[in-house]
Amino acid sequence: MDGVIIDSEPIHFKMESEMFQELKIAVSYEEHCSFVGTSSQNMWEIIAQKFALNVEVKGLVKKQHALYMAYLLSEKDLRPIPGVVELIEDLYHNNFKLVLASSSYMEVIEVVLSKINLSNYFIARVSGTELANSKPHPEIFIQSAKLANSEPGECIVIEDSQNGITSAKAAGMKCIGFANPNSGAQNLSKADLVVHSFDELNAKKIRTF
Repeated sequence: MDGVIIDSEPIHFKMESEMFQELKIAVSYEEHCSFVGTSSQNMWEIIAQKFALNVEVKGLVKKQHALYMAYLLSEKDLRPIPGVVELIEDLYHNNFKLVLASSSYMEVIEVVLSKINLSNYFIARVSGTELANSKPHPEIFIQSAKLANSEPGECIVIEDSQNGITSAKAAGMKCIGFANPNSGAQNLSKADLVVHSFDELNAKKIRTF
């Protein structure tokens, strides 16, 4: 969802950078980009250990979630990434089973889908926060395949992050990498196909992919 359906990574980057400053820690841009696609719980666990923070990870995750929810609820003009709504509608009307798999909280997923009127297109949603393992572990996509009553080899994932692509390939799925310039420096080389715009995709192309 983040970086594929909505261009939210710059918001996450800004909020996280402000929290880093409050904690008086220096996280490089490259390291910050390495957390794109993974859960905030996973990110803060790694950072807390690296910088020996005397702060509860649970509290940091809760604070970040509250900041992001406040932003989403107050945002009156939340816009999807150009072309993604048309692609989702095309896939839906061509009998694809669509599952939204995101590292975000389920509460965030539902708010975003509701605000951009996409709730009815997905047969299921999976939140990485409710699973034992975060991307790049394949658990989120394996769970998604189960909910769709499909084998992993029948599934195609669209991802904007290196962590997400690694997760999809580890799950035994094909993966389309979306080169979103606002998702930071991401290595999409493991994707089976890389696109720079959703205008490059449609149901027919994906079905024969």
